[in-house]
Amino acid sequence: MTDQGEPLARIADALERLIPAPVPAVDWLAHPAYVWDGRAARAVARFSAPALDQLRGIDQQKAMVVGNVARLAAGHAAHDMLLWGSRGMGKSALTRAAICAAQADAPGSIALVQVSPEALSTLAGLFVTLGEIDRRFLVFIDDLGFEEGDSSGPRALRSWLEGGVEARPANVRLAVTSNRRAIVARNLSEQDDPINPRDVVDDRLALADRFGLSIGFHACDQDTYLAIITGYADALGLTWDAHDALEWSKRRGGRSGRIAWHYVTELAGRAGRAL
Repeated sequence: MTDQGEPLARIADALERLIPAPVPAVDWLAHPAYVWDGRAARAVARFSAPALDQLRGIDQQKAMVVGNVARLAAGHAAHDMLLWGSRGMGKSALTRAAICAAQADAPGSIALVQVSPEALSTLAGLFVTLGEIDRRFLVFIDDLGFEEGDSSGPRALRSWLEGGVEARPANVRLAVTSNRRAIVARNLSEQDDPINPRDVVDDRLALADRFGLSIGFHACDQDTYLAIITGYADALGLTWDAHDALEWSKRRGGRSGRIAWHYVTELAGRAGRAL
């Protein structure tokens, strides 16, 4: 009779190698930020953010975001936030800067958890985990948008924001950035679709209305653009010329906080400086 033990052992060993290794547990109290990929969290020991006084031209938006994040960090009532509007006007940078400011005031009180839009369907599991941690968290979804015909995503997120049985816990708030307040592509709102296109748009509008703070970021004029450059360049000790800065924006096809930062990066490079 042939001994079957050795072949079976080799098969079992091969199967074990095919099974993904267990995801190591993350310490939710030890780091200032985390990235959630839909399956597990990865700790971020340090993350970059501009100083608040370097962010120019968005004073009203800055006051609202910083104040709300400070309330959350202190354990007080705080809103979910939708930061919407023109590209490159500081929505993401302000969110990160507000977290850094809150952490400086109360170390360890709050952490940022960035979630990719592709991992949106896994938020319920993330909320369960974060709800059991004695810390406050700002869950950050950057550049959110939905594919045409997708109604499940907006409805699920709307349920988590308010009223659903899987609503996010009290120690967690959401910060979402989007180019449009309704979180809907422009062509979707204008399409001629016989299958109730208005219903799809209404889903997005209802979602936007669930955020306690809906903060608009608008395209900057010339003075604001130059003020943004001033904020960055002065902090770095860089000299610059307004005419040169305007020529830079013309070559880039517009003015925004992002284009201003790219110009400051160019200035630093010309001066042989690292950022």
